[in-house]
Amino acid sequence: MCIGIPMRIIESNAFMARCERHGEVFTISLMLVGPQPAGTYLLTHLGSAIRVLDAAEARAIDDALAGLAEAVEGREFASLFADLISREPELPAHLRDN
Repeated sequence: MCIGIPMRIIESNAFMARCERHGEVFTISLMLVGPQPAGTYLLTHLGSAIRVLDAAEARAIDDALAGLAEAVEGREFASLFADLISREPELPAHLRDN
């Protein structure tokens, strides 16, 4: 399984960005998403930006990753999955009876 990590650009040029996540700074390639301004959230994997995110989606992914870490440690994690807990599960459209 591959895990995408959300990060926020602090400075960039046409091809590379310095991105921040929880106080750490990383150099990320922008070759797959094109130039992006400072403040943009990116989904990253193995040093490359793979998708531009809005702030809400970046936060939801961050919460989910934190929730997984809390669950592994045996701590309370439900609050980090509030967007999932507050709704009924749905089948994808292609699996629903029409």
